Amino acid sequence: MTLSPAPAIHFGPYRIYPAQRLVMEADQPLRLGRRAMDILLILLAHAGSVVSKQELIAGVWPDSVVEDINLRVHMAALRKALGDGQAGQRYIITVAQRGYSFVAPYSVEHIEQQPEGAAARSNAHNLPVRRTRMIGREGLIDSLVVQLSRQRFITLVGPGGIGKTTVALRVAEQLIGHYRDGIRLLDLTPINDPSMITAHLATLLELSLHEVELPGSLANALRERHMLLVIDNCEHLIDAIALLSESILRAAPHVHILATSRESLRAEGEFVQRLDSLDCPPPIAVPDRAHALKFPALQLFVERAMASHESFELTDDALPHAIEICRRLDGIPLALELAAAQVGSLGMHAVLAQLQGCFRLPPHGTQTALGRHQTLRATLDWSFALLTTCEQTCLRRLGVFNAGFTLESAAAVIIGEHIEPGEVLGSITQLVAKSLLNVEVGDEHVFYRLLDTTRRYAVEKLEQSAELDATRQRHAERCLMLMQQAQLNWELIATAVWIERYARSLEDIRSALDWGLNGDGPQTLAIQLTATSAPLWQELSLLKEHGGYVRKALALLEASPTPCPQLQMVLKLALGSSCYHSQGGTAETIEAFASARSLARQCDDVAGQLRALSGHMAVNLSCANYQMALEQSEQFDRLGLPDDALLSLSTQRLRVLALHFSGDQMLARADADQVLQRMAQSGHLNRFTHGFGVQYDQSVAALTILARILWLQGQPEKAWRTARQALDIAIQIDHGTSICYTLAMAGCLIAHYNGDTQTARELLRLLLEQAQKHSVLLFYTWGRQYAQVIDHAGVQAPLRPGVGLIKDLMITLDTAFVDDDLLQRADAGTAGWSTAEILRAKAQALLVDDCPRNAETAEAVLIRALSVARHQGALAWELRSATSLAWLWQHQGRHSQAHSVLAPIYGRFTEGFATPDVIKARQLLDGLQGHLSV
Repeated sequence: MTLSPAPAIHFGPYRIYPAQRLVMEADQPLRLGRRAMDILLILLAHAGSVVSKQELIAGVWPDSVVEDINLRVHMAALRKALGDGQAGQRYIITVAQRGYSFVAPYSVEHIEQQPEGAAARSNAHNLPVRRTRMIGREGLIDSLVVQLSRQRFITLVGPGGIGKTTVALRVAEQLIGHYRDGIRLLDLTPINDPSMITAHLATLLELSLHEVELPGSLANALRERHMLLVIDNCEHLIDAIALLSESILRAAPHVHILATSRESLRAEGEFVQRLDSLDCPPPIAVPDRAHALKFPALQLFVERAMASHESFELTDDALPHAIEICRRLDGIPLALELAAAQVGSLGMHAVLAQLQGCFRLPPHGTQTALGRHQTLRATLDWSFALLTTCEQTCLRRLGVFNAGFTLESAAAVIIGEHIEPGEVLGSITQLVAKSLLNVEVGDEHVFYRLLDTTRRYAVEKLEQSAELDATRQRHAERCLMLMQQAQLNWELIATAVWIERYARSLEDIRSALDWGLNGDGPQTLAIQLTATSAPLWQELSLLKEHGGYVRKALALLEASPTPCPQLQMVLKLALGSSCYHSQGGTAETIEAFASARSLARQCDDVAGQLRALSGHMAVNLSCANYQMALEQSEQFDRLGLPDDALLSLSTQRLRVLALHFSGDQMLARADADQVLQRMAQSGHLNRFTHGFGVQYDQSVAALTILARILWLQGQPEKAWRTARQALDIAIQIDHGTSICYTLAMAGCLIAHYNGDTQTARELLRLLLEQAQKHSVLLFYTWGRQYAQVIDHAGVQAPLRPGVGLIKDLMITLDTAFVDDDLLQRADAGTAGWSTAEILRAKAQALLVDDCPRNAETAEAVLIRALSVARHQGALAWELRSATSLAWLWQHQGRHSQAHSVLAPIYGRFTEGFATPDVIKARQLLDGLQGHLSV
């Protein structure tokens, strides 16, 4: 069959649209992983024929070398998502020694109109791709979907293994596209400290941490949002979630909450929906097979048995045993999966016999929640007892993982006493086969995860075996090894690939740090992990959260008898970067970089000194200590650069910054061009380079400062194109602090200078959004200052003037922001790049009153401003100062002088004739020309 774009392929309850790579189940899209979709389309294209493993691998991974296990895992995920085996229906079969074949009846339908794609329907959400087909809950899900539109707070309650998370995710999936601001899933499994809930939720909701630290502030931040929050696994944090939910519901009238918990939250406004077990067939002497398979408990059992053992078939002889197993397990989904996984190795009769020996069968339908919990516990105990000693040890030790993990990570944690390396793969494979370990299939990698219920059971067994501390230590060591590997790869692979590879380790790193830094685990290991993981926190723009761990690590390190100065230096650099973005140039920020430099000297670490010096320099620039920053940039050469091209490039870029802000635009431009030329030649134009005290993407930072220089030199159009290029790169690599940096330093300002009000407002909103999302308080504060000029409607009340660089930036947006401090700095020669504008603002203030003496003083001030701008090579400021001076002389009747001062400066412009400053100068010159011709 050839899969042409127009037709749709229909089989079972599914309709496939190959052109859109879309699978519809009834009227809902079934979200499959990319590789699973590739496999399905290849099998459909060869329906009825056998496709060899080699053909599938070549078609799905054309540019990669992968093992057979990758194909097997993706195939299993595809079958599970399609419900292959449900009610005995087979879609894909394995042909021994040959490959796979799509065997289900299908039809090809010619359609006039393609359906709306999944991407268009998706809106914003973070729901995982569905791993399994829903069985037996369809009516409940339909009811909950309707109910959530009226009942804003629903908690799904039931014992572990009953399917609460599965139902919640399916309900949320049905509601994709129904909430303007999307759907967010918060899994509380890895969170044990109630105080961390707000931070995790703020990150999910892209809210600034500093805005949600006060009680009730998170709820207020959601006031205007229309969205669904799915809060999963609440049972260990009931009181905290109840209070949080109540505050959100009161403050945010359009936010709905769907929670799952083993018990109700007992919160105001909560509607409790208890999940019952799946219905089981009744015990009759001669069961009717067709009738029995209508019961969801038996459907699930049969489907999972077929998934674990392809040759399984529910015969008439085996049917009574299967029914009895379902009843004995009281229709608990997880218990049924565990039992079904054993059918292939034990047989139906043996599985039932062993279950009968484990626990007594209660009257069906009379089970309480406690009774069902005991049933599941007994089933877990039974499944655990059937494992080999090696498999039991593996399962116990895997309980330390808080998120998905690779086979390599599993081996690192498992291998130890009683377990040899060669035993790991077989044990992991058996745990997957017995439904004790889940497989999560990514597009490129295979990850494993324990269900919350199974993980808790495993940890309990780990504690009982007295292996918990040793296993946690291996887990922390694995986290450290991963972060060491991440550091080595940081400058070698693309940012997006790097983040995809290492970001999923974050929950486990948090767990290891919480354990080690709070006195429960090995402190030295935790301190090393805090330092080594700095790149990950930086790439994810979680500098504030990392700063909290850094402070703990430093306190422990400094309290030790012989602290390692190299480790202290790395932590001090990380603390400086965190403080800079969350606090600005505070005493703590300055002390962090100064201490780091002192420690680097102690270690004779030149690169460390450069990093510390660059961080301190960034602080001085933000505090408007331009001359001090310039002197620090000159220290780079005196230190002597190590044989490190990236450090050399970074130091030159930082010198450009210092030259620009101290007021030497000509030399800054020459160095800026050289930096970009070096980056292009070395292949680093679009690469993220790291290591300096305050870190942004190298390309973004270089282009941002060049855009500022270009604008000051009178090239507003070229400046805007350069600023836009910097922003495009920052957005492409999705690095939050780099996005904030280029918007705050160039994008918002240049758009406003050039008179593009709409774009300036759009960029300002993006700056505030990104600064909130990544807790970059420094640039969030700047954005709020800008709003007073760029977007008056967004300002609640006038803000107090900022301090440092932001104060100088504001005067270039509106001369009304001039004050005595700025004037003193301009007079003292410390205002650098903004001196001419501060002087012009002073003159404008003098001219408010029609006083001849003031006019005389203003004239002298403007002549000085003009001289400063010319000396600095700042043509834009020259034009503004000359325009103000020409306007003054025009009003004094000195038309010829006015024309003489403005015309030559205007004549030096070769672009930007539609920008406000140039238009104003042209209009003034036209008026003066009229007087000169008379």
